[in-house]
Amino acid sequence: MKCKEILKKIEENYPLERAEAWDNPGLLVGNQEQEVKKIFLALDVTDETLEAAVQTEADLMITHHPLIFSGMKKITTEDFIGRRVIKLIENQISYYAMHTNFDIMGMAELSADYLQLSERKILETTYEEGMEKEGLGRYGQLPETMTLEECAGFVKRQFQLPFVKVYGKPETLVSRAAICTGSGKSLIKAVLKSQAEVYITGDVDYHSAIDAVAQGICVIDAGHYGTEYIFMEYMKKELQRRIPEAEVETMPVVHPCKLV
Repeated sequence: MKCKEILKKIEENYPLERAEAWDNPGLLVGNQEQEVKKIFLALDVTDETLEAAVQTEADLMITHHPLIFSGMKKITTEDFIGRRVIKLIENQISYYAMHTNFDIMGMAELSADYLQLSERKILETTYEEGMEKEGLGRYGQLPETMTLEECAGFVKRQFQLPFVKVYGKPETLVSRAAICTGSGKSLIKAVLKSQAEVYITGDVDYHSAIDAVAQGICVIDAGHYGTEYIFMEYMKKELQRRIPEAEVETMPVVHPCKLV
């Protein structure tokens, strides 16, 4: 299939107009007319993931986080982003990012599935028209009431994580949870409004975390990568289902942060 045909199928479920205004999803490098036989999925374009895409002879690389967020006045090998753009072009790999449009239209429900949340609702609405409503994050009821310490273990098991950071008293009982994958501290006000007792997200700084606890919310920081790497396997299955003629490979899961 041509690149533009694949992207059209993707955008039927994850339209670019659902992305946040500050975001930069879509085709960022490449040719819409390019024939695509192999797709490579990763969370980010790094030197390692790009080399893996080259080695698998991918024609199209799709990531969650955009390599390019703001305007670039020059693309040279003196800059690490420039080097990656040049390598994509040299290897004839088109590059597409699906960021907050996927967060809103896919990742929010997917992460709630991992936590087995019931009675789930949107944490922060970003789009509303008539009866249609979409947004970031979800909140709802955990499978059972558990202590914060038990909830941390549950999150680790469900997301297959080596560790999580926990803010709050370990013995605190929680039954209502909120989740926003990636960096979710900006949604703490929405979590307060939801009356969730524990918030699962990533990239929570010290002051945001202790302030949340002071307001009655326990926090489980499962990491940015730890809450979003699930994008890769999910999209692999989605692409295989919708575009069976394309071969799809994913970057192996390698957590960038180690506990030592």
